[in-house]
Amino acid sequence: MGGFPTKESPVPLVRISHRTGVNEAYRQALSDGVQEAMATSVNVPAADRFHILTEHASGLIFDAHYLGIERSPEWVAIQITFRKGRTVEMKQALYRRIVENLAKDPGLRPEDVMICLVENDLADWSFGNGEAQYVR
Repeated sequence: MGGFPTKESPVPLVRISHRTGVNEAYRQALSDGVQEAMATSVNVPAADRFHILTEHASGLIFDAHYLGIERSPEWVAIQITFRKGRTVEMKQALYRRIVENLAKDPGLRPEDVMICLVENDLADWSFGNGEAQYVR
């Protein structure tokens, strides 16, 4: 899969921030769970993966009780940047699928998963060579 990007096959950039001290299997499960959810919920090609996972010994500062949701030190922040145009229903399905996947593996509580979507346009992407491949 992969290949030349089109409007029909957007390639998101995913940033996942988590606490320090987790093993590689945990990190892989985070990435896999998000990727599968994007493929099944918002039409992202399964093989098109650009994920940045960052661990933090400190620097994850969050309100453990915001909106009445009780968060633990296992809290994870997921930011997905992709082309705008998905429906509210697709986004809600994405949120549900991510927390379902991450509850199964690596065993995160749904309360400990925060997801933020950042939408932009086709001209806002360069995948290399100093070119805007989406607007060729």
